[in-house]
Amino acid sequence: MYGKRLAIIVVGMPGSGKSTLSLVAKELGIPVINLGDIVREEVLKRGLEQNLENLLKVAKQLREEFGNEAIMMLAIPKIKEALSKHCIVLIDGVRSIDEVKYLKQNVDVEVMVLAIHASPLTRLQRLIARGRSGDPKTLEELRKRDLEELSWGLGNVISLADVVIVNEKSYEEFISDVRKILSKAYLNWCT
Repeated sequence: MYGKRLAIIVVGMPGSGKSTLSLVAKELGIPVINLGDIVREEVLKRGLEQNLENLLKVAKQLREEFGNEAIMMLAIPKIKEALSKHCIVLIDGVRSIDEVKYLKQNVDVEVMVLAIHASPLTRLQRLIARGRSGDPKTLEELRKRDLEELSWGLGNVISLADVVIVNEKSYEEFISDVRKILSKAYLNWCT
């Protein structure tokens, strides 16, 4: 159906705007694979409560058992399925260079890393408003989660981003910026 396919890897600290970007992608018809959902599925499979402690614990256990690429490994079947029907897939929540490398080694795809940045206070306010199970509720909890995710190598992926969006503007301005970037990628890869 298509020639070379594109994987847009979305990275950012918790609450930076990855979920909002993913919603825009879905509205534009771009399939989204959320690596956080992969961890949430593993927490459920293990019969554990969906909270920050268990999410971090299971993610850490998976990485200890299968390597830093563990979550991407679990996501590959979903990514391949999406790319069998679409020219672009958006992968939300990559945490390490190892995950990016694993994707490139196991799926014939070009990769664009899109990083979203927002300040810790802005991110905490968004996470509290979102109210997702397992999200930090205090600045201390957010810092703990940030440090855990940075220990997995998230900062390295962010620093190598092809595109960076600073998400400190209004919601509407962020949506507009995201639409422009995703529409341009779609036009370049799918037409």
